[in-house]
Amino acid sequence: MRSLALLLCPCVIAVVVHLWLVANRTALLDLNDSDRQPSSLEVLVGVLSARHHHDLRDAIRETWLGYIKQHPQFRHRVAVKFIIGRRGCPIPQEDREDPYSCTLLNLTDPVNGQEVEVLPVPDDSVLAHSEVSAVSLDLKVLHPIVITRLGVFPDGPNMELRGNVTVKLFQVDQEEPVVTARFSSMSTGTSMNGVWYKPVEQFILPKGFEGTLVWESLDADLVTANVSRVQFNNGGGVFRISSIEEGTLPHRSALGFPGVAGGFTYSIYDVDVLLEMLRGRPERMQDQASRLRLEDEALDQESLRHGDMVFVDVIDTYRNVPSKLLQFYNWSIGNADFSLLLKTDDDCYIDVDAVLMKIDHKRLRRNSFWWGNFRQSWAVDRVGKWQELEYSSPAYPAFACGSGYVVSRDLVEWLAGNANRLKAYQGEDVSMGIWMAAVGPGKYQDSGWLCEKHCYLDMLSSPQHSPEELRSLWDRKRVCGDPCGCPWGHP
Repeated sequence: MRSLALLLCPCVIAVVVHLWLVANRTALLDLNDSDRQPSSLEVLVGVLSARHHHDLRDAIRETWLGYIKQHPQFRHRVAVKFIIGRRGCPIPQEDREDPYSCTLLNLTDPVNGQEVEVLPVPDDSVLAHSEVSAVSLDLKVLHPIVITRLGVFPDGPNMELRGNVTVKLFQVDQEEPVVTARFSSMSTGTSMNGVWYKPVEQFILPKGFEGTLVWESLDADLVTANVSRVQFNNGGGVFRISSIEEGTLPHRSALGFPGVAGGFTYSIYDVDVLLEMLRGRPERMQDQASRLRLEDEALDQESLRHGDMVFVDVIDTYRNVPSKLLQFYNWSIGNADFSLLLKTDDDCYIDVDAVLMKIDHKRLRRNSFWWGNFRQSWAVDRVGKWQELEYSSPAYPAFACGSGYVVSRDLVEWLAGNANRLKAYQGEDVSMGIWMAAVGPGKYQDSGWLCEKHCYLDMLSSPQHSPEELRSLWDRKRVCGDPCGCPWGHP
């Protein structure tokens, strides 16, 4: 009997061990899965971030990105990268044409306290009778000026004025003119250097003012000059004049054919301030170079510390954001294996639970797929931060709000493969709409991706949050326990 027990003992032990292994198989598999990196990601998140937005990136790392890294499943399904421009703009803010680009405000020493003619005409060899009744010329102010007189070219054989001409200065996209002057044979004004002038009410046109000068004739024709044969006096660069090619921008060409039919006189406002600014430029340029070196060092240290930053070879300005995005798409195809790419900004909060839950429940893993909150027939802005001067249509194709959207990998591959042929327009969201119009992907409309600043309801918060607000949003979500988060402003 004892010998039988000894024979059976190993078998019993084996059975017990087998049952224990079966009972604990799930736990062992979970343990192994938590340590194993999968061969591919489900979602790659690209966060567009400005070089100096250290605090916003840290707020994201402390909130929804930290949540992903600590989650046993999400950390294998989702990877997050901040998209940073490798180079900062070497031009200080006050020396740029506008705060959105990296173009030097190319000014020289101005003439102090004098009225300047923009276009003196020494003889009539450059003048010709045209068959049009209206011409227009575009004006952009780079340092404040005051227009003092508007003028027209003579139309008679002895440089006299015989026709009826009205000259108006419009601010772009405004229906009422800023100033107006009317000329006729009975009211010619004063002739000076081949141009007839009349004084106008004097307004200070600030830096950034964009307008159109329009000459209109009641006699069905105008005396015009070939723009390429005249030289404008821009006062050392205080404004820029251009003749937009016919048909390029319908909202402007509608005011008249491109051309010039007279001139104006102006004075430079606050010349002493301008001279002081020019004298201080060399020192500011040196200070900017020093700041950029320190910023480069700080970014390299941040990248080494966190390992979540992708540097793309562009100057980091707002106008270059579409190029930043294209270069990140190119990086992602060569360096990450993913099914979907989610693009967002560094002042937005992503509700990771809601995003992944919708992917699972709605079966959003598919090809030629674009998921976002789409704007339809959005009018093209011609002035301000979102100024678009190179897209001629009055409205954009459908585009997803830039605060957050998702595209399938095959679309990212197409964008990366055609990056050198795709034109970057004023914003990455509208650029994406123009690029995708060539492909025609399937669109999944979802208002959960918010476009305006109110409350965050589903996928992400409204844009333009400070780091403190981002942390507060996260705290409120955790307190609510609601996958969709709490309404903004209501803990």
